[in-house]
Amino acid sequence: MPSALFVVSEHGYWGEECIEPLTTLTEAGLDITVATPTGEPPVLDERSVDPDEVGEDLSEHVRKVHETDERLNNPIPLAQADADDYDTVVFPGGHGAEWDITQDTHARELLRESVAGDDGKALVVCHTVGILAFTRDSDGEFLVDGRSVTGFPNAWEEGIVDENDLLPDGRKLPYWVEDEVKAAGADWDAELDADTSVTVDGDLITARGPPSSSEAARTLLDELGIETSA
Repeated sequence: MPSALFVVSEHGYWGEECIEPLTTLTEAGLDITVATPTGEPPVLDERSVDPDEVGEDLSEHVRKVHETDERLNNPIPLAQADADDYDTVVFPGGHGAEWDITQDTHARELLRESVAGDDGKALVVCHTVGILAFTRDSDGEFLVDGRSVTGFPNAWEEGIVDENDLLPDGRKLPYWVEDEVKAAGADWDAELDADTSVTVDGDLITARGPPSSSEAARTLLDELGIETSA
């Protein structure tokens, strides 16, 4: 049975960006393990289940899975995870990832190892694409240097933070994903004129944001060679 590791934030993951791939991969028959930096259950960004922002149906679905899914409620610590044990590693997005996932040495190692060989794949979504600005390959070069990627764009961030880079909850944004990933050498294109944006470059798959979550999951399955009934 193919397997996947989900690396999820304890500082606030965006509901759709985790639950949509989690559900899609589960329905496709993958054996899924969830990991967080400390092994405590991941935290759901409450803005991502605000019915006024995402709609009643999505809000209810995400919250239900978040509260009842045993994998989400019993994660393993990142330090205990080995990329070689999984066919793919998935990094859901959310602003919270900037405080833990993208800064975590074990998360970076999982990303590096999942795209280093011929077998693994990595899917990185939205704000967690920022991890590419801090991850180096075995030669010490930025993993993203020269790779084509998408991710959460500055144009969208401008509509969220205030003039002091403060989020609606009062936290100061540590960095802007697009700026940092481009500075690390990425060929960045968030495809702002398109409804969705998913980019495949070798074993690295990146997705722009919540509306791209479903396409990202299907793309990952295609890259893994897993057929679905849809």
